[in-house]
Amino acid sequence: MTEEKSTEAAAANKLPDILPLLPVVDSVLFPKMVTPLLVMQPDSVQLIDEAMSRDRVIGMVFAKPDPAHEGPPKPESYASVGTSAMILKMAKTPEDRTQLLVQGLGRFRVKNLVQAEGKAFFQAEVEHLTEDASQNTEIEALMANIVNLFARVVQASPTLPAEVVYMAQSIKEAGTLADMIASSLNATAEEKQKVLELQPVADRLKEVTRIVNKQLEILELGKKIQDQVKEDMDKKQREYYLREQLKAIRTELGEKDEATTEVETYRAKVSEANLPPEAAKEAERELERLGRMHPSSAEYTVTTTFLDWLTGLPWHKATEDNLDIKKARKVLDDDHYGLEKPKRRIIEYLAVRKLKPDSKGPILCFAGPPGTGKTSLGQSIARALGRKFYRMSLGGVRDEAEIRGHRRTYVGALPGRVIQGIRRAESNNPVFMLDEIDKLGADFRGDPSSALLEVLDPEQNHSFQDHYLDVPFDLSKAMFIATANILDTIPPALRDRMEVLQLLGYTEDEKIHIAERHLIPRQRSANGLSAEQITFSRGALRQIISGYTREAGLRNLEREIGSICRGVASRIAEGTIAAEVIKAQQVTKYLGPMRFSAETRARTSTPGVVTGLAWTQVGGDILFVEATAMKGKDRLIMTGQLGDVMKESAQAALSFIRTHAAKLGLSESIFESQDIHIHIPAGAIPKDGPSAGVTIFTALVSFLTKRLVIRDLAMTGEITLRGQVLPVGGIKEKVLAAHRAGIKTIILPKENQKDLEDIPKKVQKEIAFHFVDRMLDVLKLALEK
Repeated sequence: MTEEKSTEAAAANKLPDILPLLPVVDSVLFPKMVTPLLVMQPDSVQLIDEAMSRDRVIGMVFAKPDPAHEGPPKPESYASVGTSAMILKMAKTPEDRTQLLVQGLGRFRVKNLVQAEGKAFFQAEVEHLTEDASQNTEIEALMANIVNLFARVVQASPTLPAEVVYMAQSIKEAGTLADMIASSLNATAEEKQKVLELQPVADRLKEVTRIVNKQLEILELGKKIQDQVKEDMDKKQREYYLREQLKAIRTELGEKDEATTEVETYRAKVSEANLPPEAAKEAERELERLGRMHPSSAEYTVTTTFLDWLTGLPWHKATEDNLDIKKARKVLDDDHYGLEKPKRRIIEYLAVRKLKPDSKGPILCFAGPPGTGKTSLGQSIARALGRKFYRMSLGGVRDEAEIRGHRRTYVGALPGRVIQGIRRAESNNPVFMLDEIDKLGADFRGDPSSALLEVLDPEQNHSFQDHYLDVPFDLSKAMFIATANILDTIPPALRDRMEVLQLLGYTEDEKIHIAERHLIPRQRSANGLSAEQITFSRGALRQIISGYTREAGLRNLEREIGSICRGVASRIAEGTIAAEVIKAQQVTKYLGPMRFSAETRARTSTPGVVTGLAWTQVGGDILFVEATAMKGKDRLIMTGQLGDVMKESAQAALSFIRTHAAKLGLSESIFESQDIHIHIPAGAIPKDGPSAGVTIFTALVSFLTKRLVIRDLAMTGEITLRGQVLPVGGIKEKVLAAHRAGIKTIILPKENQKDLEDIPKKVQKEIAFHFVDRMLDVLKLALEK
C-alpha cells in the first residue's frame, strides 16, 4: 500500500480512531516497514488475540523502560506518537508467547489514553497524521546526500546487505526514504523515536542525516583502528583490542569511560580527605596505577578497595573533649558506685587535658574478677569525655594479622582490627577498649600480644603502621583501655606499657547500693515490671548476697534478682497478686534453699582445722586446712589436688615443727611412729601457691598439741624454715572474701600492713587485723590457751 493510499484510507476511517496500544521498549516501527515481534506479557498477548478476532490493526508505541519496575511498562512512559500496524502473521509458542510479523501503516498521535473495559491492556483515542508529499530543491538535495551517506555506511558495515542501497535509491517519497534508512541503521530506540515524531519531512531528513553521519564516523574509525593492529591475536590481545577500540570510540564521541570517571571520583575523595604527606603520596601512586588498569582486571578491585580504606579513615576528624570536670565526675558517679581509684584516675586525665591539650592519652588496664564493671566503666569514660566508644574483644585472637592487618598481596586482605575500629568510630580520638587482653593466644601465625606493643606504647603509636595501609597512622590521640581478669598471662613487655588499675570486687554494702541503683531497675525493665509492682527490702538483698552468690562481682547477683523478678511477673500475669514486696523470708520462696551458709565455726570446732585465705581468678575465697595423724612410718601424706608449691610449703612447715618440737611442747618420738596427713577440702579444685604456709603450719600444731583455733579466724602468709612469715599478694580479694564469710579476725604478714589502704573503711572496722613476721607469733594469736 502506498503512502497516498494509506492516508486516504485513514481519511476514509478505514483505520479506526480507537486503537489498542502495544507498548514496545527496545524498538520502533516505521510506516511501510515490516518487522518481527515476540510478545511475552500476558496483557499484550490478550491484546493480540483481541486484534486478530477483529481487523488485525493495532497501535504500536515506544515505552521508556523503568529498571526499578518489573512487568509491563507504565502508561505514563508511553510516547505520544506511535505507528498503526497490521498483523501479517501470528504464531503461538509452547511457552505462552506470541510471535508476530507486523507492517507499519501510518503515524498517529495519542489524544486520550483509556484502559479497555474488562481488559488488561490500554486503548487510545488517536489522531492519524497525514504527510505533505510535496518536494522542493532542499528536500531533493537532502535526499541525494542521505542516499550517498547511506551507501558508504552499507559499504563499511559488515551487517547491512548491499541490496538495501538499491532499495533506498528506488524510493522517491522523502518521508518514506527517511523512515527506511532510520529503520535500517543501528541507532538507539530513543533516536528512532525522535525521527518518528518529527512531522516536517525536511526536519526528519536532517535528523536522519545526523544519525547516518554518526554511524559512518564510528564505522570508519573502527576500520582505522582495525588496520593498525595485527590480525593474529590470542584471546588476551583480542580483549585488549576491543577495549582500546571502545575507548577510542568514546574518546571520538567525547564520552568518558567508566574507568576514567572512577579515577576522577577517587582523586576528588583523596583531595577532600586532606591526607598526610606519606598517605597522599601512596594514594597518588595508586591512582596512577588505577588509571592504567581496566575495570575488569582483578588488581582494579584491590586498588579501589585500598583507596576506599585510605580515604575513609578519620585522619583529621576528632570529637571535642568535655573538659568540665564536675560534669564528668557526675557522669562517672551516676554510672558506677564505688570504684574510686579508676574514677579518680579519669578525673586526673581530664584535668591534665584541660591544662595541656596536646598531652598523650594514657594506656589504662582495668584488672579484676568478672562482673566488677570493667567494660561498662570504659563506656562511662567515653560518655564522660564526650568521645566515641569502640570495643574490640581480644578473647581467643591468635593471629598477629588481626592486629596489624594482612599485606595487600593476599587475597581478601583487610586492615587489622585496630584500624577497622578507628574507621568505625569515625574519629581519631575514640575511647578504644581492648577487652579480655589476658585471653590473647599465640600460634604459628604470630603473637598478637607482640603486635599490640606498638599500639599501646605512647612513644610509638603516633606512627602506627598497619600492614595493609603501609602508611603511618597517628593513634596517640586515642585513649586505649584494656581489661583483664588476671595479669599473669599478659607478657611483661605488654604489661609494662599499661597503667594497671585493680577492680577487686565489692563489699556487701556496695553491692546493696549498686543493686538498688542499677541492677533492680534494669531487671524490672527487662521483665516488664514497674517500681510499684516489685520492691526489694535491704534484708532481702543481704540474704541474696550472702546466701546465694558469694562472688567478687555482680553478675550472679543480677541473675538472682532477675529470677525473682520473673517469678513475680508470672504471678502478676496469672492474676494471683498485683504487687510484691520482697523481704528476707520470701527469698527462699523464689530462689529455693540457700546455697551458702556460715560454716567456719562448724568446720573449725576440732583441733587440726584452720581457715585459710586464697586468691582465685574470680576474686578471693576461703579454704580449710585439715591435719591428722595415724600409726605409720614417718610419712607426710597430702591430698586435695595440691600443686608442687603448696606441697613444699607443707614440707617446710613440718620441718620447722620438728626442729622446734621442744619449744612447742612436742616429743620427737611422735613423728617416728606415725604418718601425718594434710587434706584441703574441695578436692576437685586444683590449689597451689605459697600463701597457705602459715595455715598448714597452724593446722599441724593445732592437731599435735590438741589446742583449738579461736573462732572466726583466718590467716594467710608464706613461711620459711627460719620461722619468718613472708608477704603474699591478693590481700584485698582475700579480706573481702573473709568478710563475706563472716570472719572476725585475720592474721596477715607484717609487710602486708600497707595493703590495708585498699580495704574499705567499713570492712576494717568489722575485722580485727593482726600482723606478724614470725611463725611462733602466729600460734600465740591463733590457738586457744
